[in-house]
Amino acid sequence: MNISDEDDKRSHGIYLLPNLFTTAGLFSGFYAIVAATQGRFEAAAIAIFAAMILDGIDGRVARLTNTTSDFGAEYDSLADMVSFGLAPALVMYEWALFSMHDWGWQHWSKVGWLAAFIYVAAAALRLARFNTQVGKADKRFFQGLASPAAAAIMVGLVWLGYDLGYKGSELAGLACITTVVVGLLMVSNFSYYSFKDLGSKNRVPLTAMLAVVFVYVCIAFDPPKVLFTFFVLYMLSGPALTIWRWARRHQRHTDKPDTPA
Repeated sequence: MNISDEDDKRSHGIYLLPNLFTTAGLFSGFYAIVAATQGRFEAAAIAIFAAMILDGIDGRVARLTNTTSDFGAEYDSLADMVSFGLAPALVMYEWALFSMHDWGWQHWSKVGWLAAFIYVAAAALRLARFNTQVGKADKRFFQGLASPAAAAIMVGLVWLGYDLGYKGSELAGLACITTVVVGLLMVSNFSYYSFKDLGSKNRVPLTAMLAVVFVYVCIAFDPPKVLFTFFVLYMLSGPALTIWRWARRHQRHTDKPDTPA
């Protein structure tokens, strides 16, 4: 067998290791859907958070092992659509939005599933836009709320409500508003810090590592409250960062001396 035959086989094969993590994330998203249909909403929420962790691992594994490929990128995007698009919307619908048909007006049930669809469509548009901007946009920032963070807010609300003893029907209004707002933020032009420049190649002070340990301790102490609070703050950081940038540009324009005629 010559070298060209070996190269041809590589081009038709796929790298196993990173795609194993992607498949595990896809499985977690699918499991969340199944768990939600059975009324096990805490398990559904945990499964999507597990999918987030796996989604963060597969890309790094591919880069560390030099096994990145176009197939892996497309597979990861499709898996994200299931885990962070369809799954959170269906979990939220099963937990709270479905109960809106009991509100009296005959169209409330449509409002519930249409809100879920807005989220799903926004996730698809967000992923499509991200894929077209790879290699062009500033890697330090996301344009619009990233779909994993959006999914974390959705299922974080479900997990928090379940943990506090609320039924989904009692929080259906809040769930509907959250679903629509989070969906719109995914397709917004707000800039969100991506944390991608905090890689292994950058040295950090010891205090930064202590801060990471503190975050882990807080999450372990009360996962539903801490995770939901963190991702809500992250969601609000996009509009805050955009307003701050606008204010800086406006201030520089105001302070700029007038040029003589």
